[in-house]
Amino acid sequence: MARSGSRPSSGPPTLADVAERAGVSRQTVSNAVNNPDLLRADTLARVQTAITELGYLPNRAARSLRTRTSHLIGLRIQPAQEGTANATMDRFVHSLVETSKEAGYHVLLFTGDPADPLAGYDDLLRSTAVDAFVVTDTYLGNPQAGWLDQRRAPFVAFGRPWEATHGAHAWVDVDGAAGVALATEHLLDKGHTRVAWIGWRKDSPIGEDRRSGWVRAMHERGLPTTGLASRVEDTVVSGRSAAEVLLDEAEPTAFVCASDTLAVGVLHALHERGLRAGDDVAVVGFDDSQVAQVVRPGLSSVRQPLEQVAVEIVATLEGLLSHPPVPQAHGVLLEPTLEVRDSSGPVRG
Repeated sequence: MARSGSRPSSGPPTLADVAERAGVSRQTVSNAVNNPDLLRADTLARVQTAITELGYLPNRAARSLRTRTSHLIGLRIQPAQEGTANATMDRFVHSLVETSKEAGYHVLLFTGDPADPLAGYDDLLRSTAVDAFVVTDTYLGNPQAGWLDQRRAPFVAFGRPWEATHGAHAWVDVDGAAGVALATEHLLDKGHTRVAWIGWRKDSPIGEDRRSGWVRAMHERGLPTTGLASRVEDTVVSGRSAAEVLLDEAEPTAFVCASDTLAVGVLHALHERGLRAGDDVAVVGFDDSQVAQVVRPGLSSVRQPLEQVAVEIVATLEGLLSHPPVPQAHGVLLEPTLEVRDSSGPVRG
């Protein structure tokens, strides 16, 4: 039976205080914190009540020494690319930090030599500074996933293993093709028949996946795509140049772009020609960046469910880090949505 005596108010509550309040041994309190599955339900409830009443906070540093865990998740971040409107990673990192915190983890951000995709990983792995990693660079040929897999380091990738769609490691991704198809169908439903595509170069599997959504939507309506596509670098300048060429040679009435960065370039090209986005030529981007939300006249854009991506990633990591590990589905593919604004207004005439 729990003892009702009050503890002295000097200093924070200790494990011994919790044990006395709950009427159990110190080892039982330790098990309640570190291995709750070992306790009977009524005993666990009694200890948890004592912890709550006393406001006890386990010594995380000491706990890490005993369990060889840090409760840290490593995430390598890259410098922002100049000349772009892409802030997708900022939103994702914020969501990941918030979701990890709710699960009892913190995110450790680290950098590395941009020319070496593995820089930073080895030091953290050797020092056991983190329990697991989240990998976001999943471009074709990136060695991170294979390197971590060989060393049996727990990780989840934000992005599909493009070299092997049914890869062995866990991943969470957003269906870019479905998102672009949604954007294209939105324009087609408004009466546009000459919808141009501006995307990334062919060596980008993410860009090609998004492009496939445009192709599919156009072909399902029996509309041609020949001469209506351009592949460029992901910069505002490149988007503007591509739009200028397409406007001269293909005369599209609408554009779908692989990113908001490229879409902003299209808006610049239209403005320079005295054309109004939404009224004269429609434009839809991808990522629903802050720029899309504030640029005039308001850029319609495909929005990735990054909050849900973070939830799925953390849930998968919890399974991988449990004892014993809980088998996880290799891949989770989430559906994006379309945020409609004035840039995809009524069709001309």
